[in-house]
Amino acid sequence: MEKKTIAQQLRERKYTIPSNLEWAAYAFLARLPFFGPKYHVHETVIDDPSECKGPCFIIWNHQSRRDYLFLKNIVAPKKFNMVAGYSEFSRAKFTWLFKRAHVLPKKNFVNDPVGIRAITNIIKQGGCVAFSPEGSSSVYGCQQPIVPGTGRFLQFFRVPVYFMHLEGAYLTSHKVCIQDRVGRINASIKLLFSPEDLKNMTPAEIDDKINEVFWHDDYEWNKTARIKYKTNKNACARLDDLIYKCPKCGAEFSIDAKGDKIYCTKCGNGGSMNDYYDFTPLIEDAKLPVSPSAWVAWQRIQVINEIRKDPNFSYKVKVKVGELPKYKPIKNNNVISLPCGEGEVTFDHTGIHFVGIKHGEEWKFDLSYQVYYTILIENECNVFSFYVNDDYYDFIPDVKGTVGKVLLVVEEMHRLHVNNWKNYRWNSYMYHGTELASEDDNYEENMKKLFL
Repeated sequence: MEKKTIAQQLRERKYTIPSNLEWAAYAFLARLPFFGPKYHVHETVIDDPSECKGPCFIIWNHQSRRDYLFLKNIVAPKKFNMVAGYSEFSRAKFTWLFKRAHVLPKKNFVNDPVGIRAITNIIKQGGCVAFSPEGSSSVYGCQQPIVPGTGRFLQFFRVPVYFMHLEGAYLTSHKVCIQDRVGRINASIKLLFSPEDLKNMTPAEIDDKINEVFWHDDYEWNKTARIKYKTNKNACARLDDLIYKCPKCGAEFSIDAKGDKIYCTKCGNGGSMNDYYDFTPLIEDAKLPVSPSAWVAWQRIQVINEIRKDPNFSYKVKVKVGELPKYKPIKNNNVISLPCGEGEVTFDHTGIHFVGIKHGEEWKFDLSYQVYYTILIENECNVFSFYVNDDYYDFIPDVKGTVGKVLLVVEEMHRLHVNNWKNYRWNSYMYHGTELASEDDNYEENMKKLFL
C-alpha cells in the first residue's frame, strides 16, 4: 500500500471534540509551572464560555506563539478545538499534541475547503472552535485588520461568539525574536456576539465591531501599564528584520539591531531600548519613533507614497525557496520547510511574480493582489510565505529588512488596486493626499505622535 502524504492524512482525519481524558491531559500540561503560570497571566472572566451548553466560537487578538496556553487556562474546564496554521502540522514537535487535542488545520489567507469543513464538523457536533480572525499572530506589536469575510462566516453559523482580549502577550513572546521575555499578561473573556446579534447585524457591521475590540498596540499599552519585561538587554534583537528604513537620512536596509540597540549604519541615528520597551536616543539630534510599531507605521506611510508616485514601481528580491515535507514531519525546531529552489520575486503594480528553479527545473508563477492582500509570516520575520497552487512555500531573502518591506508593499499594493482588506479607519491619516484619505485625518498631529 502506498504511504499517505501528510496532506492526505490531514484531509482524511476525522476531527472530533476532544475526549475528557485528552482534555484533562492537555489542561495538566497547560498548568505546569514552566508553561502557563510562568507568564504571570492575570485573568478576568466577564462571561464564562463554560456556561454555553451548545456550540460556540472563541476568537482572540492573536499576539503571541503562547496564546493557546492563555486561552486554555482562562476557559477551563470548557473544551474547544483550536485552529492552527496548516504548515504547523508539518513540524514533528506538534504532531502528537495536535492529533490528541484534535487541533484543526487551516491555510492562512487563502480559500481552504478542508479547513472550513473541519470547523463545520465540530460546530455540528455541538463543540467549540477557537480561532483568530486575523489569520496570523501579530507581526509588529499591534493587530492587523481581520480576514475579509469573517463576519459572513460567523453569521452563517449563528452561534455565540466569545472574545478573549490579551495585553502584554506580544511583549512576552513575538515573531521578531523567539526568546521569551516574561513580565505580565492580562487576559479577559466576554461574550461578543449572541446568535440574535449575528442575525440582526450585517457582515460589515460584524467585521467592524471585531476590528474595534481587537485593536491593541502592546508597545503603546505599556507606556501606561509600565510592566517590566525580562529582555536581558536583548530588547532590540532582530528588529532589523522588520525595521529597514532610517527616519533621519532615509537610507534603506541600513538598520542594524543587536542586543538593546538599533541604529542606522549610514548616519548613526538610533536608540537603545530598556525592559519597559522605551527607546532612548543614541545621538543628540536623533529622529526616533516612539516604538517599533510606530516605526513600522512610519515605514508604511513611505511605501504608500512611494508606490503611488511611481507607476513603474518594481521591487525585486532574491530568495531561497522552501517547501513543506511530503511524508515525514520536520524534526528541526528552527525551520518550518525544506530547501527546494531559488529565484527572484518581483513586486510591481501588476502583481507578484516569481522566476527561478524548483528541484532543478524552471519554475514561474504570478499572483494577484485581488487574491493576496498580505504575506504570511509563519514563524520568524526573516522569512515570508505564500500558497502557490494550494501548496505552501517559504521565501528566504538574503538582505535583512526585506521581509519588513515586502509586507508593506504587498498590503499597500492591494489597498491601492483592490482594497477589500481595508486599513483601520483611524489610520486614514496614513493615506493623506491620496484617494483613501479622509477630510479630518489630522495628518500633522498623527505624524508627530509617531516620534519621540
